[in-house]
Amino acid sequence: MIAKLTGILDRRDDGAVVIDVGGVGYLVFVSARTADRLGPVGGAVNLQIETHVREDHIHLFGFADQEEQACFRLLQTVQGVGAKAALSILSALSADSVLTAIAAQDKSLLTRADGVGPKLAQRIVNELKDKTAALVMAEAARPNAADGGAAPVVVGEDGPIADAVSALVNLGYGRAEAFAAVGAAARAHDGGDLETLITAGLKELAS
Repeated sequence: MIAKLTGILDRRDDGAVVIDVGGVGYLVFVSARTADRLGPVGGAVNLQIETHVREDHIHLFGFADQEEQACFRLLQTVQGVGAKAALSILSALSADSVLTAIAAQDKSLLTRADGVGPKLAQRIVNELKDKTAALVMAEAARPNAADGGAAPVVVGEDGPIADAVSALVNLGYGRAEAFAAVGAAARAHDGGDLETLITAGLKELAS
């Protein structure tokens, strides 16, 4: 199994690139975001690789970093989401934005991807929201290790962080941006109470 490729960007195709490694060209399917990060043809590139082996083909999928690769794998655990749809989502949104959108249950962001309609977006949110919410918000609420902070704050559907997100949504902000703003506020204030999170969240949104 191929896990990584380091070589020269030989050419760009629609939704894919060819990487020359020691005179052998590897066709690698990539998201538009990863393609943009590779630089000009002829330059050195380094891609994380996901290898899919089927009876009639072997496909290589490339990623600029491990975060995008992990998100690609996670998306495909949802019924109806294959490699093509996962790459389409990662072309429209960064890996961090995908996780935040799912955790915030903001399916409208997911529908920005080609081929992802409201029903599929809702299924992705329903099946992955529990997996992503604690991950995204715990990381956002983690005190800085350099300051000797405690363990991450694990956030469920109840509590001041969830209530602060709901308050900002009621003020007209999108769920994903409210989620991100409250997460940043929670990190800055080591958790914080509801009033603090709303006030700090609004400052984040205004900055």
